[in-house]
Parts: sequence; C-alpha cells; structure tokens
Amino acid sequence: MTGETVETQHRLLYRVAALLLEYPDNELIAVLPDLHRAAAGLPAPGGAALERLITHLQVTQLPALTADYVATFDLRRRCCLYLTYYAYGDTRKRGQALLTFKQAYRGAGVELEADELPDHLCVVLEFAATADLDRGRGLLLEHRAGLELLRLALVDCGSAYAEALVAVCSTLPPLAGGDREAVARLAAEGPPGEDVGLEPFAPPDYMGART
Repeated sequence: MTGETVETQHRLLYRVAALLLEYPDNELIAVLPDLHRAAAGLPAPGGAALERLITHLQVTQLPALTADYVATFDLRRRCCLYLTYYAYGDTRKRGQALLTFKQAYRGAGVELEADELPDHLCVVLEFAATADLDRGRGLLLEHRAGLELLRLALVDCGSAYAEALVAVCSTLPPLAGGDREAVARLAAEGPPGEDVGLEPFAPPDYMGART
C-alpha cells in the first residue's frame, strides 16, 4: 500500500466520519447509501466501524436519532465534540487554544463561518479531509487525550457514535505513555472548572438552544 493510497483513505475516512457526527437530519439520511459504499472501500478497523454506525443510522427512525444525538452530545459533559473542552474546560486558557486552531486553518487558506467554533471535531475532520491532511492530523494529535476520552465515554454509554471515534483513532499512532497518562487524568478529573463563563466559547447549540 503506497503512502498516497493511505493518505487518500484517511481523507475519505475523515470526511465520512465528519458527516456521520453531524446532527442527523433528512439530508444526512439521504446520503447514507453513498457513505456506506465509501466506508465499505476502507480497510479495517476504520471502515468496518463506520459501516456499523451507518447501518445503525439507516435502521433507526429520525426522531429517535435526533433525540439520541442531543442526549449524547448536548447533555453528557464527557461526550463533548469540542476538543479543547477536555483540556481546558470553559476557562480562559481555552481561548488561546481556539486561536491555535484558527491559525492552522488560516495557514491552509481556510476561513470558518462566524458561527463555527474551530475545535469542533466535525470541523477538524472536514479540514483534514478537504484542506490540509497534515495540519488536521496535527490538531487531532495535539488533542489526542481528549479524543480518546470522548471515544471511551461513548463506548461506556453504549453509543453507536463510538464507532466514528474508533475509526478516527485507528488512523493515529498507538497511544504513548504520556498520552495514556493524560487520558487517565482527564477520565478521573474531568475538564477544568468554569472560571470565565461559558458564553464566549460556545455557540447556541452547545448551550442547549438548538433550533
């Protein structure tokens, strides 16, 4: 397998995972057959994990999917899709971490919409898939502990969305000792407590005001 082929596969995997981790709607349901075909062409374990999630989305009614998505990602503190939250919570240091994401995007010529937070996992995966694979992977690796903690939290609560995290993590190197320690610490302590207020860092859907 050539390096170019691996890069192409990783881009496709990140693109599919990004779509599957979005809030489910009729538009997503309509493209699930295409996503299933794409995932079927990816090697294990990532491709198989994505196929299992897609099958779950296909056989579950949309109202149940939307309710489950909100219960999983909006109401569980340990299942947050914003990567900097795991390391910094809603503290002042998170602002600098978000700036690092924005600088990475700008370095690749990408500007986000005003209502998008740069550390949302779907945004990072989309960036890696379509703009700059190396920079995108770098952001995932920089926040590897939070990514793994999200995976473990989804596994622990029996969420089908754990499959997307299994797929993404399968593209990254095995955890090193420092990463394992960071995951263990975050799992035990949770993110740092709020000290400056939530509003500067969270869009309306994160605040529970989804429209």
